[in-house]
Amino acid sequence: MRVAIYARVSTSDRDQNVETQLLPLREFVAAQGWQVAGEFVDHASATDLRGRVAWRELLDQAAKRRADVILVWKLDRAFRSVAHMAATVEQLRRWGVGLRSYSEPWLDTSGASPVGDLMLNILASFAQFERALIAERVRAGMERARKQGKHLGRPRVVNGEWETVRPMVESGKVSQREAARMLKVSQSTVSRMLTRGDAA
Repeated sequence: MRVAIYARVSTSDRDQNVETQLLPLREFVAAQGWQVAGEFVDHASATDLRGRVAWRELLDQAAKRRADVILVWKLDRAFRSVAHMAATVEQLRRWGVGLRSYSEPWLDTSGASPVGDLMLNILASFAQFERALIAERVRAGMERARKQGKHLGRPRVVNGEWETVRPMVESGKVSQREAARMLKVSQSTVSRMLTRGDAA
């Protein structure tokens, strides 16, 4: 079994060391008697697909069937959203490549057990529900601010509410499109602020 290891630490988590993920993943592969088909490491936010060069390289290797399974520390290391996860898993299935999570041992889409697919779908449903609740809370908070007479025009949205929404976008709980809808700005504005890392 050829296993491609993927690890990611966010640029906003300065105290994280990627070896915290890599060491147990290597040990797990060795204990199973599998072969490491490569290690792919990104230092980027989950939402920064352009900056996640190693992730794109890993998918390219998977498409060429140079690995049988992709092993991650945790699902949130690989995916920015439920939609991203679902689309990627379907893509991997077409290539005949499985996905396993070290911290979530029930997740195994390599076909060894139907339980993995069931649990993945349940997790996706809960994650989607959580994102909807977060979006609803943000909208409710903004509506309350408006009723209290606070100005929520473009400058305040960018300089005020952005600081509340940005961590949710960076963690993948809210997509850039959803954030733009909440803040009533364009998706390109959200993307630009993420890239610059500021609120201006």
